[in-house]
Amino acid sequence: MNRPLNILTLSTLFPNATAPNFGIFVERQTRELANRPEADVTVVNPIGIPPPPLRNLARYGSLTALPDHEQWRGLNVYRPRFTLIPKFGGAKNPERIAAVVLPLIKKLHSEKPFDLIDAEFFYPDGPAAMQLSAALNIPFTVKARGADIHHWGSDPKCLPQILSAAEKASGLLAVSKALKQDMQELGMDGAKITVHYTGLDQDKFKPIDRGLAKEELNVKGPLFICVGALIKRKNQALVIESMTSFPDATLLLAGTGEEERTYRALADKWGIKDRIRFLGNVPHDDLPKLVAAADISILPSKSEGLANAWVEALSCGTPIIISEAGGARELVRSDIAGRIVEQNSVAIVEAIKAILASPQIQNNVRVTVNHFSWKNNGDALVKLFAKATQR
Repeated sequence: MNRPLNILTLSTLFPNATAPNFGIFVERQTRELANRPEADVTVVNPIGIPPPPLRNLARYGSLTALPDHEQWRGLNVYRPRFTLIPKFGGAKNPERIAAVVLPLIKKLHSEKPFDLIDAEFFYPDGPAAMQLSAALNIPFTVKARGADIHHWGSDPKCLPQILSAAEKASGLLAVSKALKQDMQELGMDGAKITVHYTGLDQDKFKPIDRGLAKEELNVKGPLFICVGALIKRKNQALVIESMTSFPDATLLLAGTGEEERTYRALADKWGIKDRIRFLGNVPHDDLPKLVAAADISILPSKSEGLANAWVEALSCGTPIIISEAGGARELVRSDIAGRIVEQNSVAIVEAIKAILASPQIQNNVRVTVNHFSWKNNGDALVKLFAKATQR
């Protein structure tokens, strides 16, 4: 019997003690892989720390205090620090990451040789993995998730690095068919790209008694939820504005971000602040009950790959209202799953009215994502990695 593949997972998106939800979908995928007899996994999670005086800010101080090496939820995780220049240094991040990671990888590789480098975000992870691959003669793969293509792929200083990594990688992954098409339009070889859908914990994200759940939340009318960082790209401002058309409804915002102050001001301006609940970063294990309690999950993002929040909502039996972004039409194939709308509050209001007027049976909504599971995700990943290493 062949020995397990020894895989180095390189991911700048990965949870830690200060941000336990950050990149949790990468962690969950990695745990699924690590639990397979076909794979041994070591995680390297590079963390960017700016030079003084910025590094003295509280948010960076907590990152500096993280251990360099730890067992994180059953995974062997290294967290080397690289120099980060906020807002202006993005083009140099792959080079800086590779420089600090290479000595560590050389040491680990000499003790137990790696078969593959698995980069879990296309930028900066992909170009950094390309440099490590060249230094150690190890094949690498890169997974695209959305913003890594849509944002960084539009940067003229980063795009050449992205395309070079795509050309040299042994395999490419995309979280949706739509994202694969976007990657091809950037100039990547479609024959190298495999669509690799997210996993889903269907035992956690499942329908519950919605009426009872609303009572526990002290909600009497319709309940809506947005799950995602409070940033302009997620477009929560449109959802807040739409609330002015539903005077008996409550909106839950699960997430934090740079737009929170703006969104609070909007809720105050429109006289609806008492019906908008800013929940902050909700622990992932606490999300299912909130999502399942909601009548509708709404996230009209400007861009996505295929949002985990969409899949998790549908698994809870909660229909979704989303924009024409990423893999939207790969999920919303009928009115059972929800509505795809234009990015404006009028369209969102009309979609809300339609769903509330003809509510779907929760289990019928859930069935639309019954092919999503972490087992299927892990099965596909093992096959992809075996092919990439010719094992």
